[in-house]
Amino acid sequence: MFKQIIYVLTTTTLLLISCTNKTKTQENKTIHSIAEQFNVSIHDDAALSLIDSNASFEILATGFKWSEGPLWVPDLEALIFSDVPSNKIYKWSEQDSLSIYLEYAGHTGEGNKDSNRGSNGLFLYEENKLLLCQHGDRRIALLDAELNQAKPQFITLADSYDNKRFNSPNDLDVDIDGNIYFTDPPYGQPGTKTGEIGVNGVFKVAPSGKVSILIDSLNRPNGIALSLDSKKLYVNQSDKENPFLYCYEIAADGALKNGKILFDFKPFTAQFKGLPDGLKIHKNGNIFATGPGGVYIISPVGKHLATIETGRRTANCAFDSDQTYLYTTTTDMLLRVKLK
Repeated sequence: MFKQIIYVLTTTTLLLISCTNKTKTQENKTIHSIAEQFNVSIHDDAALSLIDSNASFEILATGFKWSEGPLWVPDLEALIFSDVPSNKIYKWSEQDSLSIYLEYAGHTGEGNKDSNRGSNGLFLYEENKLLLCQHGDRRIALLDAELNQAKPQFITLADSYDNKRFNSPNDLDVDIDGNIYFTDPPYGQPGTKTGEIGVNGVFKVAPSGKVSILIDSLNRPNGIALSLDSKKLYVNQSDKENPFLYCYEIAADGALKNGKILFDFKPFTAQFKGLPDGLKIHKNGNIFATGPGGVYIISPVGKHLATIETGRRTANCAFDSDQTYLYTTTTDMLLRVKLK
């Protein structure tokens, strides 16, 4: 039996809740005390319909190398997420706590045990198929196994453009017609240098398998998300000089137009650790975008509504099925915060 300690933090108090959970692996991460004080900073009263200013945080698991790509899987009643350097996907649930969901998740080739190039972004495709951005294998892949029996067998959906291999696909989203949009920065490349493709692009994979490049002008495209109606594309850029959230309109022919900076994170980079990274769209259309020191809640017109401050580099976030909780992968931790 594994005794898990979940730390529930508010802006004024620290509560310790002890509960006993089963564990399925020897590699469970020990939950331990974190001295940092988390906080919700409200910048506009509209945010109060989404989150309380004294919302509580829970530290669910710690000890990861770089946690990323959180995804709620309804059929499992669990959250899965990548630990990129360890080449594993973990699973966390209320019932079973933490376990390894999938090994060799992003690099299946030689030296895969310690490749430092695992999976990153994850997405549920057609409700029960798992899509993965794989750094080591440099592709968009589909898990060739049932969700409840995951094993490192994959189908390649796309691994190149114009006969040149991708750098290291990072994050992805899928529109209502089944087109896959993804970013391809060089973070999984040796020395984080751009590979033979010669660009850090934003790409689209059509249901036919055709790959198109949509953006070739960003230095470090990272997080990506579509608006609820699939008419706008949001891209977070992890560039120290240009840490922006961009918004593009999607034309009827699929091309992008009227690109603009929706939000500038630069005023926050001096105060907080980290850069813009992953993002998700709330059911009311607001954007939950990770950035310096936490998760920024931004309206569709670019208004800063609130910041969920973690005090740490925050890689990505995800909602559960009914958006009661927001889960965040925060450097070495998995956190969640209660929403309204």
